[in-house]
Amino acid sequence: MRLVLGVDGGGTNTRAALVAETGEVLGIGLAGPSNYDDVGIAIAQRHIGAAVRQAWRQAGRKRRPADAAFLGMAGVVSDDDRATIRQMAERLQLAPPERIGVDHDIRIALAGGLAGQPGIALIVGTGSSCYGRTADGRSWRAGGWGHLLDDYGSGYYLGLQAMVAAVRAADGRGPKTQLLPLVMESLGLKDINELMRRLYYEGMSRAAIAALGPKVLDIAAQGDRVAREIVWHGIAELLLMVRTVAQRLNFLPGSFRLTYTGGIAQSPFFLRHFRMALHHSLPTCQLVPPLLPPVLGAALLALELLGVAITPKLVVTMRQSAEGKGLEMP
Repeated sequence: MRLVLGVDGGGTNTRAALVAETGEVLGIGLAGPSNYDDVGIAIAQRHIGAAVRQAWRQAGRKRRPADAAFLGMAGVVSDDDRATIRQMAERLQLAPPERIGVDHDIRIALAGGLAGQPGIALIVGTGSSCYGRTADGRSWRAGGWGHLLDDYGSGYYLGLQAMVAAVRAADGRGPKTQLLPLVMESLGLKDINELMRRLYYEGMSRAAIAALGPKVLDIAAQGDRVAREIVWHGIAELLLMVRTVAQRLNFLPGSFRLTYTGGIAQSPFFLRHFRMALHHSLPTCQLVPPLLPPVLGAALLALELLGVAITPKLVVTMRQSAEGKGLEMP
């Protein structure tokens, strides 16, 4: 029986899934981050390899090149990015070179979220991006330009804006907010003036800043006005991504489906307010929970490289067997 590998490489962790051509999930692996913009090529490759080895071990099989592999990676936007990831996959001997697929992580989020059907996917995790695909294969991406240029609405965005609000509250330029004690407690600061050293000299990582994001949502849920304004602005930017993709793919003014993934998108508070704003801004858009996580979306795309038809039965098999391997379903 032919086997495929799906890899979901993000700014926080890397997941790998070993899947049979029937859709049965045989093994799941988890390792550290593999966005090479953040951690570099060597560490990214090491984490991809570790996740893949763990998936083979859980399957109880001797590792070999799979029959096909698809890697959906955060930070992949250019041909050079794809070539870099492909070189990693070839060095790791994940699959024959002609059956290795590489694209951005939002593509595998869409493939998993809608089980290969057309529509739009939104990632709201460490970073943020939006991607849509039509039935005839046309696609468009908005967002996903990295934390210096973009990532609006993401965990990184929420965490960074929380620190901005904290220093403005501390020096009197901004209103009082519970984000000030939140930042100090979360970062272990005795004095807010220590933040500059932590951020600039010690170099807080993007992941460390993004880790503040869920806590900002908690403060917003408690009614803090500043935190809520940060969340509202983030949601408005995410909706702009969705609208842009829908317009580019001619989904409007008709109905279309939108799925989502990422740690921030799992927050009940965020999801409730995002859903309300979406209904007001894009009333013909149907927000649907993802059928499969992105790593299994990558596995579906790997199966397509082998010419395997993605049927409802295969998707059900994949979902049920993944739960038995301990992979949390959406």
